[in-house]
Amino acid sequence: MRLRGPVAVAVALITAATCTLSAATTQAQIAWAPCADSNDYACGHLSVPLDPSGATPGTITLAMRRHRAPVGEAHEAVIALAGGPGQAAIPFSEQFAHLLGPIVATRDLIVFDQRGIGLSHPLSCHRFELDAGGSAGAQLAECAAQIGPTRSDYTTAQTVADIEAIRRAGGYERLVLYGTSYGTKVAERYAQTYPSHVSGLVLDSVVPPNGPEPLNLPTFAAIPRVLRDLCAHGACAHITHDPVTDVAKLVRKLGAGAMSGRWIDDAGRPHTLRFSSGELLSILIAGDLEPVLRTEFPAAVRSAANGDGAPFARLLRNTFERSGSAEEESPSESFDTPLYFATSCEEELFPWSRASSPRKRLAEAGAAIGRLSAGRFAPFARRNALGISDIPACAFWPYTSPTPGPLTAPLPSVPTLILSGAEDLRTPTANAREVAAQIPGSHLVVVPEVGHSVLGSDFSGCASRALQALFKPAPVKSCTGGTQLQNLLGLAPLAPARLSDVAPAPGSGGRPGRTLRAVELTLADLIRQETVHALDGLEDELSFGGLRAGWAHATSKALTVHDYSYIPGVLVSGKVRENEAVLHIGGSAAAHGTLRLRAHQTLTGTLDGRRVSSGRSLDLAAVSAAIVRIDAQASHPIALGGSAVRPVAHRLARLLARLAA
Repeated sequence: MRLRGPVAVAVALITAATCTLSAATTQAQIAWAPCADSNDYACGHLSVPLDPSGATPGTITLAMRRHRAPVGEAHEAVIALAGGPGQAAIPFSEQFAHLLGPIVATRDLIVFDQRGIGLSHPLSCHRFELDAGGSAGAQLAECAAQIGPTRSDYTTAQTVADIEAIRRAGGYERLVLYGTSYGTKVAERYAQTYPSHVSGLVLDSVVPPNGPEPLNLPTFAAIPRVLRDLCAHGACAHITHDPVTDVAKLVRKLGAGAMSGRWIDDAGRPHTLRFSSGELLSILIAGDLEPVLRTEFPAAVRSAANGDGAPFARLLRNTFERSGSAEEESPSESFDTPLYFATSCEEELFPWSRASSPRKRLAEAGAAIGRLSAGRFAPFARRNALGISDIPACAFWPYTSPTPGPLTAPLPSVPTLILSGAEDLRTPTANAREVAAQIPGSHLVVVPEVGHSVLGSDFSGCASRALQALFKPAPVKSCTGGTQLQNLLGLAPLAPARLSDVAPAPGSGGRPGRTLRAVELTLADLIRQETVHALDGLEDELSFGGLRAGWAHATSKALTVHDYSYIPGVLVSGKVRENEAVLHIGGSAAAHGTLRLRAHQTLTGTLDGRRVSSGRSLDLAAVSAAIVRIDAQASHPIALGGSAVRPVAHRLARLLARLAA
């Protein structure tokens, strides 16, 4: 696909002259006009062939946004590519400009919804929209039939052709391609196809040009390292000796079935959730985009492996809530599921013959998995490979094209920054190393304690500094760590399954001493959960359930607790106000009484008629400072999946700071 030697030079010169003339004559194809919702962007549209080869008639209109370079007339543009496939890019225009910073000072920024997404002729299927019953495979087959024979015109190759059409119509000599996740595959494919038109690459969370691997083997290979990274530097000292062993134990315990745990809603009502090893794996991967979930993972898994399902049920429920709130708050950033499958099913190199029936394809895929050693999936099992793959759905896809061959054209030697989150499981660092090895002189920067979409979630600023250095140019420095959310919030502790597991508070023995220490642990959980829930939205107040029972309600003035239980049989009620906390202790296992928490941070009071005092300061000041730091970091436009800290978290942080003074 790319020529070399003297002939290539001659062809390149002729092509360049032709493209320059073409750009001059086709620039008017994009009629830019001010966007109604932004003074910084112009809106435009470009009609491109449905089938760039010309075999199928018809056109598609691409929707675009352009941010003009504030300095001079730009001869280059940055094309920003979102993930997916299926993620609209236009809703992220402002975030892209913020992330790229000075790079777009001398270049135009072009953001467009790829064909089949958002405002660019989005694909839709009634079966998915109605959420009708039946298997996912049956729904997908019906969806494909509804799209029709043009469903093969929504692959990466067509998007690459669209980018070239935008370059020519916009009059740009060359492009800098910035992609995240699937967007990196698009950028790489464009660079392979049009190497002379590329001046730089920024690849964040890399999918290789011929990826993704259909069985997600790189993901499984990365899981043990990522789990152990979570526990590095003694972070899991009071939780587990080895999180990988815990996961393996729980996977064996679950087998092909499920176990259950209770979770408590925001009104204190109990519910039962059943979970399997599939949910276990899904939550681990969800931590790529929601680092809060990952901080809860080691302790929840350890508890479940020991037979206590409540922490994992709460984690699973929080996963549902976080993903649900993101969808509700960002309807314009919705994901186009039909487009995802139209691209993925057509492109992924599944281990089957496209001529086979769906049932035979599934059998062929199962046989391919069976030929792999169990160690390729450890600490999970072979059966988990299907749960996170596209195989069960794409087996029913009615193909309209033959199996694509791998693209072997070289990647150009241009300034390239490759960013990888060390904890990324969707697009593991092994992918980034594979692509870096194909681009001479490229810079690979691995950011510790970060998952997927590095520029949007690296609180340390290391990735951003590397990006700016690439285009100065200046030395691109590696990352040695930084203040990430895992360090700010800390790993969740192991929840005691019974009061007898709790050591008495120093100086207070027996049941009163154990109860006093249990209340300290309950307060720590209470404040942690308030912080975790405050990261989910923007309401002025919030409510959330305890681990075992009860609920809490937080406002700007107080934190009210209603029989909140973190340890079975220990119930805490009362209020935390600006100057003190008054807590009433009850429950079947606890020593009953009243405790006060004053400004000096020690719990004092009477339990079972005995005077007790914690004798040490509770670490509320550290918790308060963590909330403030998390708040500051979450002001980053894409940090934490675009969420922001609720205003109540600001006020609770100040309240706790005064209480701890």
